[in-house]
Amino acid sequence: MTPIDVEAVKKFIDAQSFETQIYLGCDSERVKLHTGWWADYTLAVVVHINGNNGCKIFGEVQRERDYDQRIGRPALRLMNEVYKVSDLYRKLSDVLTNRQVEVHLDINPDEKHGSNCVITQAIGYIKGTCNVTPLVKPYAFAASCAADRFKGLAGARLRSVNS
Repeated sequence: MTPIDVEAVKKFIDAQSFETQIYLGCDSERVKLHTGWWADYTLAVVVHINGNNGCKIFGEVQRERDYDQRIGRPALRLMNEVYKVSDLYRKLSDVLTNRQVEVHLDINPDEKHGSNCVITQAIGYIKGTCNVTPLVKPYAFAASCAADRFKGLAGARLRSVNS
């Protein structure tokens, strides 16, 4: 999959009004291949034009080896999502100044869900590296919905090209 063109994203954001809102998110999915377990990390940048018009989504899918041992509490994979969205925020930081920006984490605050195992360290990491308080489920649509949708579209494109 083609990586996000950070310069194109910056250029697009710069061309928008300061009412434009930016949402960053990352989601992952564990996949079994003949070589073992892998994780597909989908990064999404949602640019909500003027805060009330349509939006443009930029994204990418990265496949990496998954070393999590506890499937129900995938701490390593979830923290990789956090590291990736933080890195994306830092790459875009010079065009995010004076704009409403949210970082969305696909983590459920409810203790009965496995993703809860990293909620404290994930929130702390984003606060420390991005200086914003991230949103988690059910308010983290850039991670939960936009990244999922982008991965679905990217997968459909790949399937049609390879057919």
